[in-house]
Amino acid sequence: MESNGEQIKTFIFGNKTKQNPTDGSETLKILIPELLLPGYSFYTWPSAQVLAWFLWERRLSLPNKRVLELGAGTSLPGIVAAKCGAHVTLSDCSTLPKTLQHIQRCCRLNSLTPGKDIEVVGLTWGLFLDQIFQLGPIDFIIGSDIFYDPSVFEDILVTVSFLLEANPQARFLVAYQERSSDWCIETLLKKWGLQCNIVDTEHLGSELGIDSQELMGNHTIHLLEVTRRT
Repeated sequence: MESNGEQIKTFIFGNKTKQNPTDGSETLKILIPELLLPGYSFYTWPSAQVLAWFLWERRLSLPNKRVLELGAGTSLPGIVAAKCGAHVTLSDCSTLPKTLQHIQRCCRLNSLTPGKDIEVVGLTWGLFLDQIFQLGPIDFIIGSDIFYDPSVFEDILVTVSFLLEANPQARFLVAYQERSSDWCIETLLKKWGLQCNIVDTEHLGSELGIDSQELMGNHTIHLLEVTRRT
């Protein structure tokens, strides 16, 4: 389906062969509009699908959880969380109005009304403007493929550190595609009082017969859980 250069991509969570199952199993269909425009925000990267599946498999724990997605782009993980009952705020750079408009488009296409069913805010990593102080309590911070440019790694972790200090029990779940073995956030994590664990994704989707490598598109994708250093 295409309109004005827009292509609608369909993501099925659950049994892909049974969109209307009769065996009581659940499925969720998410429609994501993608645009052929410069920038990272208008395409759904493989890391987003990995994180979205991780959240889907834990959907029973999501109702009423407060979730903030950083660098949301096409917002697949955040929309999945919202559809599973979480209170979700989607954020992206406050100086990219077209990106924020596209996030709203993604929400509406999945019957989520911004300002009612889901929130969309401008939030620039490393800047402490009014928006970050108005977020309220958070249980989970999520992000996918936001560690793509080393020049912004510290800005991301400064923001995460601030949010985790305000929400000590919260966790930051981030999926990222390995692009260079030279890129490392370990020193920055320590600098900003954070620690991380690698989350096992080897069996992601296995209960439904889905190959995790298929989800990753033959890329090397890692999922990290970042918390305050104890």
